Formats: sequence, C-alpha cells, structure tokens
Amino acid sequence: MHQRQLFLQHMAQTSPAPMALEVERAEGVWLYDRQGKRYLDLIAGIGVSNVGHRHPKVLAAIQHQLDRYLHVMVYGEYVLSPQVALAKAIAETLPGGLHQVYLVNSGSEATEGAMKLAKRFTGRTELISCAQAYHGSTQGSLSLMGDEYFKQAYRPLLPNTQLIRYNDHASLDFISSQTAAVFVETIQGEAGLRVASKEWMKALRKRCTDCGTLLVLDEIQAGFGRTGTFWAFEAYEIMPDIVLMAKGMGGGMPIGAFAASVSIMQCLSYEPVLGHITTFGGHPVSAAAALATLHLIKEQQLNLQALRIEQQFHNGLKHPKVIELRSAGAMMALELGSWDLVQACIQLALEKGLITDWFLFCNTALRIAPPLTMTEEEANWAIQTLLECLEQLPS
Repeated sequence: MHQRQLFLQHMAQTSPAPMALEVERAEGVWLYDRQGKRYLDLIAGIGVSNVGHRHPKVLAAIQHQLDRYLHVMVYGEYVLSPQVALAKAIAETLPGGLHQVYLVNSGSEATEGAMKLAKRFTGRTELISCAQAYHGSTQGSLSLMGDEYFKQAYRPLLPNTQLIRYNDHASLDFISSQTAAVFVETIQGEAGLRVASKEWMKALRKRCTDCGTLLVLDEIQAGFGRTGTFWAFEAYEIMPDIVLMAKGMGGGMPIGAFAASVSIMQCLSYEPVLGHITTFGGHPVSAAAALATLHLIKEQQLNLQALRIEQQFHNGLKHPKVIELRSAGAMMALELGSWDLVQACIQLALEKGLITDWFLFCNTALRIAPPLTMTEEEANWAIQTLLECLEQLPS
C-alpha cells in the first residue's frame, strides 16, 4: 500500500476530504512533496511557522538540547534551564506584572489552564467569550467556542458560559460581578480576520476592571510578531490579566503557555496543591526551540517584516473578484464572497504550487498568513500566482 492509502486507513480522519499532500521535506517558506514539487506555504501551518520551516537557529537549539536531556519530570518539579530561560524571556516581552508563565503543550491547553485559573482566583463560575470565537477544541475550550455548528454534537458542555458580540459596546453589559473571566481573541482569526476598535478594547478592559472580572486575551494566532507588534494587544494600549499563547511560539515544535501576575498564578499552588498539572508541558526540546524562536523574532524584527508583507499584499492583490483584503500584519483574509470561489481558488493554487486555506467561521475568504521570513520576491510570486488563480475563477 502506498502512503496515501495507509494515511486514510490508519490515521484518524477529521474530514471526508483531507488535502492529503505528501510532504517529503520543508525549508523556509517551501514544502516539497515526494515527487520534488515545491509549494509555497502561504498559511505557515495555520500561523505556526512564523520563523519559517526548519530555521537553522531553531534546529541548532533543538540539537543542543537533544544532547542534554529530554523529558525528566512532570512540569514544575525540577529546575530545567530551557523552561526557566523561556519563561523569563516571555515575561520580558509582556507589560509589568505579567511575570509568571505556565508552559503547556498547545493553545487548547493554554485555554483550559486559564479557565481553571480564572475560576480559582475569582471564586466565580461564569465565563464569557465572543460569537465566532475559537479558543481550541477540547471540552472546556469548546464551551467557549462561538459557533454552534462545531459544538452541537458534543453537548452538554460547561455550564455558566455565554457569548457576547465582538466589537459591540452594548454586549459589554453582560459582564457582571458574577463573571470570572472574559476570553477574547485580540484579533479574531477563524471569524475571517476581524479587528476590534481601540475604543471597544479599552471599554472591555474598563468593564472587566469595574466588575472584578479577569480579561483573558487569546494571542494564540496573533502573538509572536504576527500582527506587526510582538503581541497584538500592544496596539490597543491595554493590559490583560492573562495572556494565552501557542502556535507561532515554538518554531514548529508543539508548545503553548498562559501568563499572568504572581498574585493570580500562585493560587494554583494551594487548596488544592497541584491545582494544574501537565506531564509534557514545556518539554525541554520544545522550550529550547521556542526560546530560539523568540530571540529570532526580536533580533530580526520579524514583526516589522509582517507589516512589509501586509503592505505588499495590499498593493499587489487588486482584482475585480477581490471584495476586500482584511489584515492585521501578516494575518490576512482575502474576501471572495463565495464558498465555491474559495474552494476553487484553493485547488487552483495548490496545482500551481501555492498552499492556501479557508476559515472555520468564514468560508467565503482565503486565509493568508505566511512565515514572517518570506522575502519580497517570494511574496511577489505568491501574489502573482493568486492573481492567476482569480483570473481563472468563473465569473
């Protein structure tokens, strides 16, 4: 049996029509299949490969750690230098007070940990999130998801959760003294790239403060330079109580985290002791890769490269079939207005060696979120290929 048959037979399937691209190797912004054809990865593994695939400095950090130790003990018991150095480096990127970091394995786990933390710290049970929000797919994070299609088959989910409308001032009245936390994507990703106004973000922060409610900002997709600043919330001039991160932080390795102040985070250490536990969270190899990734983004100012990429796409992607290009740095949505057009464009692009995708809650737009290391030449090739695809779409 060839690889594709084995994939379909033995790998648990999540859709009836997987892309099934057989990847042989990856380098920079390119993926290569078994026949040697190369594909420009315009979605960075869904916002993961911010520093590109297999960046030499990330590989060197991984190899350095491989020569020392892998897993040695559950998170938080031993002093492991990759974890300590990463936590310190993350804390230094965050505003004053957010000094403690809890390392986990993924974005969903970061959400789960923050949900527990908020309930434990406030003594409250209500959690609020936004319509069309995506915070993960585990039972707890699914309870915060803002789209019923993906939730309906798994109910009952967590009680005492409710949705408000993103960027809607009237919805803020639902936040009350009963609310433990409000979970908000700083930039809504799966909704098709929705950006809140600064006024709404400031009003959200004030409402949470007035109600004694924790503000949890989900930077799982938007963080680590993706939107033009290291953290997307920097553009709003507000300070969250808890920050979620994952995806782009690992340089291609699995890792996530949630960060908060010492006063908030310490409540996980008593009544009960071990209030949150993870075996592999902050795995030494993943932590080493994440630290190298963080340094790369800072040293090479890849957040500014995100702005350059954004401007290139805005300048170049002009076509009658383009309704709108929504963007926050190198996090973009090309609105075509039709599911059929989006799917046809994805297929045409793949045939031409360009990987694109759609959004969970916005199937009328193409996802564009390339590695922040993408050169001007590579960006221009991607733009011209997309224009060719758009020209071939039916009217």
